[in-house]
Amino acid sequence: MRRSHANVISTRRSLIAAACFLAAAMSQAAPAAMNPAGPSRAIAKPVRACASLASLDLAAIGGAGSKVDAAAEAADGKIAMCAVEGTLAPAIKFKVELPVATWTQRYLQLGCGGLCGRVDINVGAAQGCAPVEAGGFVLATTDMGHEGNGGEFGRDPQRRADFAYRGVHLTALAAKALIRAYYGRAEAFSYFDGCSDGGREALVEAQRFPRDFNGIVAGAAAMNFQVQNSFYHGWQAASNTGPDGKAILLAPRLAILHKAALAHCAGEDGLIVDPLACRFDASSAKCPGSGSDGGADCLSAAEADAARRLYDGPHDAATGRRLTVGGPLPGSELNWAGVFVPGAADRPIFSTMIALDSLRNLAFAAEPPADYSLKDLHFDAATFDLLRPRHPLFDATNPDLSAFAKAGGKLILWHGLGDPHISPLNSVAYHQAVRAEMGERAAQGFERLYLLPGVAHCGGGEGPGGVDFLTPILAWVERGEAPDAIVARAAAPDEHDKAGAPSDDAGPPPGAPAKPADAKPAPTRILFPFPAIASYDGHGDREKAASYARRASAPIDLSAWAGADFYRPYQPLR
Repeated sequence: MRRSHANVISTRRSLIAAACFLAAAMSQAAPAAMNPAGPSRAIAKPVRACASLASLDLAAIGGAGSKVDAAAEAADGKIAMCAVEGTLAPAIKFKVELPVATWTQRYLQLGCGGLCGRVDINVGAAQGCAPVEAGGFVLATTDMGHEGNGGEFGRDPQRRADFAYRGVHLTALAAKALIRAYYGRAEAFSYFDGCSDGGREALVEAQRFPRDFNGIVAGAAAMNFQVQNSFYHGWQAASNTGPDGKAILLAPRLAILHKAALAHCAGEDGLIVDPLACRFDASSAKCPGSGSDGGADCLSAAEADAARRLYDGPHDAATGRRLTVGGPLPGSELNWAGVFVPGAADRPIFSTMIALDSLRNLAFAAEPPADYSLKDLHFDAATFDLLRPRHPLFDATNPDLSAFAKAGGKLILWHGLGDPHISPLNSVAYHQAVRAEMGERAAQGFERLYLLPGVAHCGGGEGPGGVDFLTPILAWVERGEAPDAIVARAAAPDEHDKAGAPSDDAGPPPGAPAKPADAKPAPTRILFPFPAIASYDGHGDREKAASYARRASAPIDLSAWAGADFYRPYQPLR
């Protein structure tokens, strides 16, 4: 069921209000340069009534049948807005919120997670961003042309295109038309902010429509869509399924594995800040002896072997070549719960559902039978090649951003290092590909990647998930101030965007750190652009960002896998 428009607004505003309060406290303990204030802009007022937007003709944008379905003023606390809902033919639903008295001439489009299928306005990765809280943006989002979380839409060519790229682009055009009509002027700056599939949508815009947005924030991007939703999740599900069809490694056992990983690679702050350099072997968590039975503080041989497979990912048996960029990283173990590690052996594995939905409906040009199962998925080069025809349609891995850079666009990529849904190595591979294609100096002028230790998919986890990337992108676009060090903090339990990351109800496994009951200031951490990382300087308070210094992370080569060419320039499929 869709949330009501009012509920969506209320939830989003309340989260950001809490974030702003905590961010203000955080800023007192960190150098001002780490949290630049958003550029201020003059307020522009409407020149026509909100209700009159219902007559706006959108046929030139979306084709015959495209229209505004509703336009009415709404109140969200102290922020008055004109709320518009519409349809772009044949079935792309969108929403736009236009502030009545607080618009700072900025437009912000928001992505959605999973396979989308809903219209939720939810600003993520913008904790403490003043213009958001003040109602300074026109906000918009779309369902990408279909309803519901299922992938059945993928059997229809039009709906495939709407999801792949058309929905996000046409929504941008429609929202900008509404801005011009309502305010009598165009927006001064346009931004896109998305995580998970929203991150893929963000990169689709940079690659396919480089003039739509001035600044883009792409988090945990599902850019490698074809491989991610088939081979990655398919392997994770198969690797944790025993001969009896039941899960081998269960959520209550993850704390054992996580403790072993931390003992091997964690820094003094209790987080693995450089998992790319961590050579953790899951067998080190196995019980001594035959290991046939696990103990209270060690894994059985079967559990340890399942964990090893989950880290390693699939390889082609004939050549030994990797079939994914990489698996989850050491330090992410607690976040596996509810994704590819269920709470009980008889519970379904969520990765199975992700993989089957894609394999049956989206991944292959020749659609498999309706009863296709994971037993039919062969992890070999021949099956991998069947993903290639739709790679130029769904994927957003093209590193040639020359048109985006020429238009003055700025891009911030970010990814939680504890992400189990989408391996952070996908973002690292794309960052490296952009640098290789564009040249280091040119890429440095418009692109940054931030990796967040301990942070799960689009937020959550043990690490500093409370972060504002929107304010730095404003400063970069509008003042030419390139971002460097950014301060993050530990987020409140509900203060992160879990778009695209549903799970079963396993909950946190035993041994996971408890949330503190007191109201002491949240720990803060400093984030440097990759490949730099932050390490404790050996002196100050480990709970404060100022106690961490910059150092280089371990180099990594991600070119030796079957889809390395996916990260080279290609012609998008329309």
